[in-house]
Amino acid sequence: MRITTITNWAYGITVVLTALSGASFIMSSRSALQERVAVEQHLTLDTLAEELALGAEVRSDEARLYVMRGEERHLQAFHAEEQTERRREAAAGKLAAEKLTPAEVAALADVVRDAEELDKIEVAAVEAFQRGDKVAAQDVLFGAEHERVQKALLQTVAHFRDLTATRATSELEAARARSDWWSLAAEIMLAVTGALFVGVLYFVLRRRVAMPLMRMTGIVSRLAKQDYTVELPVDRRGDEIGEMNEAIDVFRTNLIERERLDSERRADQRTKDLILQMMHRVQACENQAELTDVIVRFAPQIFPGLAGGLYVLNEGNTSLVRAGAWLEPKHSAAVFPATACWSLRRGRAHQSSANGSDVPCQHLDPPDVTALCVPLTAQGDMIGLLSLEERDEDALGPMGARLYLELIAENVGLAIANLQLREKLTTLAVRDPLTGLFNRRFLEETLQRHTRDHAGEPLVCLMIDIDHFKRFNDQFGHDAGDLVMQFVGQTLREVCAPDGYAFRFGGEEFTALLPFPGEQEGIELANTLRDKISSVALSHAGRILGTVTISVGVAASPADGAVETLVTRADAALLQAKAEGRDRAVAASRVHRKS
Repeated sequence: MRITTITNWAYGITVVLTALSGASFIMSSRSALQERVAVEQHLTLDTLAEELALGAEVRSDEARLYVMRGEERHLQAFHAEEQTERRREAAAGKLAAEKLTPAEVAALADVVRDAEELDKIEVAAVEAFQRGDKVAAQDVLFGAEHERVQKALLQTVAHFRDLTATRATSELEAARARSDWWSLAAEIMLAVTGALFVGVLYFVLRRRVAMPLMRMTGIVSRLAKQDYTVELPVDRRGDEIGEMNEAIDVFRTNLIERERLDSERRADQRTKDLILQMMHRVQACENQAELTDVIVRFAPQIFPGLAGGLYVLNEGNTSLVRAGAWLEPKHSAAVFPATACWSLRRGRAHQSSANGSDVPCQHLDPPDVTALCVPLTAQGDMIGLLSLEERDEDALGPMGARLYLELIAENVGLAIANLQLREKLTTLAVRDPLTGLFNRRFLEETLQRHTRDHAGEPLVCLMIDIDHFKRFNDQFGHDAGDLVMQFVGQTLREVCAPDGYAFRFGGEEFTALLPFPGEQEGIELANTLRDKISSVALSHAGRILGTVTISVGVAASPADGAVETLVTRADAALLQAKAEGRDRAVAASRVHRKS
């Protein structure tokens, strides 16, 4: 066979193979375009669903901040988000009419329905707050119904995204399968052509088609396994391979952004959950020690990059005392003057920066550290302070962290104020204001509690009367008489500590309850008390009052009688001590034997 014939045959075969190869590449390109369209549609739907969910959460946060603080900027932001959400819902309606399956249309309708239901709840809460019903507004926004509707919205959004993701995955796989099939056909034909033209066509096929496709296949495989560290090679060609490379790059960028947003959302949700748990426990605390323990336990979990301390103002509002600390703060003292903190001076959060951009608080040592002080207030009064120091770089950077800290400070301040008020009311209810001893009402409650919870356990009662007390009032004035009673009360408290209780029974009479086994121990304590009181010479306003003596009656239960008659028997012994000349202790059993 002539060389010309072979050449012509080779030329003809090459033309046919080239034509077929071109057709295969065209089909592969069309499949790639379909794949890109599916990716873009999925990204559009996924972004819309994410924006609906995030928009609802932002509106909820703005509504809650508004009803908690009453600031107009939060209301404006709430209404602005409402307009944005309406535009998103309109866009969702257009998508539902054009591109979605019936199941996706139904899921999107559920999303819009839940969003509208959540909007109604929040609008109603805002209106209630504007009518002045702050408690009802807060109950609505932090109540179970709002939480249920919000969770339902997130679930419907997740369901919608699952549907679109499933459909997009199916379309992508079909398009990829077609693209791979046509690419394989093109490779085979180009391989045959390369056998005829060993030089140029081999290198064209390998360098311009096979190698880029192999690289993209590996990249797509790694992206499918959520390995977003894969780097796409720079390819500026204008053909279908270049477009596919650009589409994969866009897809990778969107996946990375979506993963970042999901991570931030999960972290933010965890922070909200921890704050909610902490607030529930703060509200259930019975005293400041319990509240401090709750704060110290939860603060490192909510803000792991911030060390800090909870400070409470002393009774004179002159200094701050650290009630608790977490993660070992190093730059703020345990006690410092209230004027040393700029946040207390200004009545708002104050950040001291290491770069010197603002004046640092004076209680920081050294001053060139990054720290945040958030005042604790209640009804406009300063209660204390949250002092926080950065352990990790930029731990105070996000604005969300400051918002959460201010929200926590607001709730903690109210909780501390309520506990302090409760302690004051409890003290007023059970304490005598002059001597600081328990009052007669608490004495009766203590005896009832002993009868109810500790029946059969030994108890000794001392009834104490100041001898010739009227002399101090008549001769030196009532202020001197008050001094005498305070002195006797303080001495009685010291002698009874730590196991006994001291009470002011009324007038110049005092009572003590002690867990002694019998009268003899009570007599010994009474004599100790008499000796300590009579050994001190009192003076008032430069005048010598002289020594004070007391008479004591001692009674015991249950060996010598019932608890119900304990005070009566001790009082009878006291009368006997006074009848015998005062300044002595008499046991109730001796009075009983005489009678």
